[in-house]
Amino acid sequence: MNAVLICPSGCPAVPKLEQKLPLAIQTYFGRTLLDYWLEHLAGSGVSHVTVLAEDHLGLVRALVRNGERWGIKAEVLRKPRQLTLAAVRAEYRGSDEANWLPEPHDITLLDHFPGLPQFRLFQTYSGWFEALQQFLPRAAGTCRIGMREIQPGIWVSVRACISPLARLHAPCWIGEHATIGPRCIIGPQSIVEDGAFVESDSEISASVIGPQTFIGKWTEVRRSLAWGESLLNWETGSFVSVPDPFLMCSLSPSHAEKISPHLARVKAAYTRTKSDLQLLWQELLAHKGS
Repeated sequence: MNAVLICPSGCPAVPKLEQKLPLAIQTYFGRTLLDYWLEHLAGSGVSHVTVLAEDHLGLVRALVRNGERWGIKAEVLRKPRQLTLAAVRAEYRGSDEANWLPEPHDITLLDHFPGLPQFRLFQTYSGWFEALQQFLPRAAGTCRIGMREIQPGIWVSVRACISPLARLHAPCWIGEHATIGPRCIIGPQSIVEDGAFVESDSEISASVIGPQTFIGKWTEVRRSLAWGESLLNWETGSFVSVPDPFLMCSLSPSHAEKISPHLARVKAAYTRTKSDLQLLWQELLAHKGS
């Protein structure tokens, strides 16, 4: 069976969400929206998926490739503008009924998570956050290796490094290679994406910490998306670029070195064993206390 996915672009209601990456290939719970949909369609018996994108074709094609990751055939085609569902259906499906998923599942605009069409991601910032909260319990899924629910409503990667002095409140999600320092409070309604580093005594509530993002000591993030140096309040839509890397920044090697060479070593050690990370964490604490 066939299906078409339309990558959204130019969403005027949520322009700040498009600053880092195209909406369809941004990371949510460690995976992209396009990834979730390709997995969903493969599980629905689809054998061929056409992905339509207006721009950033190189990035989209690098993710999709030819679909072998999901056991399907997939192709990425460029369209000069985002077409309506009706226009795509008329162009690609026509009168063919036998080889397609039934309407409306045959053509999908990627503006929601699979199974949650009532929660639109890109109509408002608050709607985006609500959609993430609704999808959070489903994100682990049966195919997600390495995520475990350590307490009701608290999902943690086995590759995360969390201080025993940190407090986690449901619902919350801690991604792969994320680091949570002593006396941190994470949650409720908080998502710490892969590779994020939250220093000691910080508090994250009703917020999303983007991938590879550093949050400094004694920092409070409330009702916001913190990604690199960008801070967006999803409730009010207010936005600020934080100039101080000691408060918040991207965990690229250059930024990490500005904060501390020890922090850069933590970043480089993410692929080591958990015991190695714990030893390095103790060294970092000793260094900061000296």
